[in-house]
Amino acid sequence: MRAAFLLPIFLAFASCGGGGADPDPRVTVRDAVVTLPAVPGRPGAAYFTLESNAPAALVAVASPRAARVELHEAGMRPAARFALSPAEPLPFNPGGRHAMLFGLDPALRVGERLTLTFTFEGGPPVSAQAEIRAPGDVHGGH
Repeated sequence: MRAAFLLPIFLAFASCGGGGADPDPRVTVRDAVVTLPAVPGRPGAAYFTLESNAPAALVAVASPRAARVELHEAGMRPAARFALSPAEPLPFNPGGRHAMLFGLDPALRVGERLTLTFTFEGGPPVSAQAEIRAPGDVHGGH
């Protein structure tokens, strides 16, 4: 009788998660930087690495201090989405995948932080703070 009483409680907790595989897909943003444009009024660039615990697809990036953000593949070709695989980091680096930030706030300064919000198909948005760097300084002067 006691086991029958405890079974619904156990099932309720089990349905809330906490055991085994994570049913909630999560994407992590690492090493986010934004380089300011060399010429004022031109676009800046954002670089970062995405990691996911489940299949996901990046479909947009936005920032409150940019008029618009475009995703690009290598060669400056616009891209509509980038697929992520679990346990396989997806880097966005100079010369490869990147985000172009148009209409950046001219008040942005090197060393400040800029909020980037990443939108994924079928998942919640993820916000990250990107370090603002000088034009061409992707690696922090190293």
